[in-house]
Amino acid sequence: MEYIAIIVQTTILVVLAAIFSGLNISLMSLSVTDLKRKAKLGNASAKRVLPLRQNAYLSLSSILFANVAVVSASSLLLEDAFNGWIAGIATTILMVVFGEVLPQAIFVKSALRFCAFFAPLIKVVTFVTYPFSKPLQLILDKIIGQEPRRLHSRHELGLIIGEHHTDDSSELDEDEVEIIQSTLTLSEKNVREIMRPINEVYWLPIDAVLDAKTVDDIKLHGYSRIPILSRDLSDCFGVLLMKDMVDIDFDENPVPVTSFPLHKTRIIGSRTALDTMFRKFISIRSHLVPIEKDDVIVGIVTIEDLIEEILGHEIADETDHMHARE
Repeated sequence: MEYIAIIVQTTILVVLAAIFSGLNISLMSLSVTDLKRKAKLGNASAKRVLPLRQNAYLSLSSILFANVAVVSASSLLLEDAFNGWIAGIATTILMVVFGEVLPQAIFVKSALRFCAFFAPLIKVVTFVTYPFSKPLQLILDKIIGQEPRRLHSRHELGLIIGEHHTDDSSELDEDEVEIIQSTLTLSEKNVREIMRPINEVYWLPIDAVLDAKTVDDIKLHGYSRIPILSRDLSDCFGVLLMKDMVDIDFDENPVPVTSFPLHKTRIIGSRTALDTMFRKFISIRSHLVPIEKDDVIVGIVTIEDLIEEILGHEIADETDHMHARE
């Protein structure tokens, strides 16, 4: 009967040691930033664990004090029933296998779930050990300080998003993953990488005169916006919109470009990063922007070019399909 009581008591102590050991590693494995994010999204477990994790040194000290107390109690219990060597060996095996290795391996796999479940136990242990754990927390705060906030780098975020490609449980589909990954690389690319070279651009000089042949040529190529540049490509006077020429008969009356309203745009340097170009398009209020290098216009970029870079696919309109059939 005495041995049964010892086995029951030892089992209880080993279980408690296992819980404290598992909580120790699982609580510290949780990121405060991740917990805050999940708590904002309404995760009940994160809301329960976040205060404990924010007070990490107090929670850690309390758990370790309780863990050591349980291990010491099991050693004393076995020592009373057996001789010193047997008690020492038995305590070591039980605590290492069942009180440390197994619980830590199990708890880490579902750290948030276990910490949320045992949150009341952590609070009780903190209350009981407070006279010892609080001073230790103050010392650790003074010596070590608060944990730095961990933010992922751009490349780390790209790798994290890329993992959604191969994980069937992901809420993101393939297109969303590609768009996010492309967006993360925008600041590493500049506008000259996506611009259309000026020798491939249909543009008109400021002194040009629009006649029927010129307008037919514009219609044939499906241009909706024509940049108006100086002949030496040092300046841009604006953008001529095709819709402004709809009601004009050019067969009888050729019209100078200067007779049309030229919509303002702004010349942008070729080293401008693509993420900056979004703000440029918004502030300029134009869908077409000339690109310059060494004070000479070397190409143009449209909002469509930027969107295509993000999507990773070319956007083909009706005119593109027509030219493809030809």
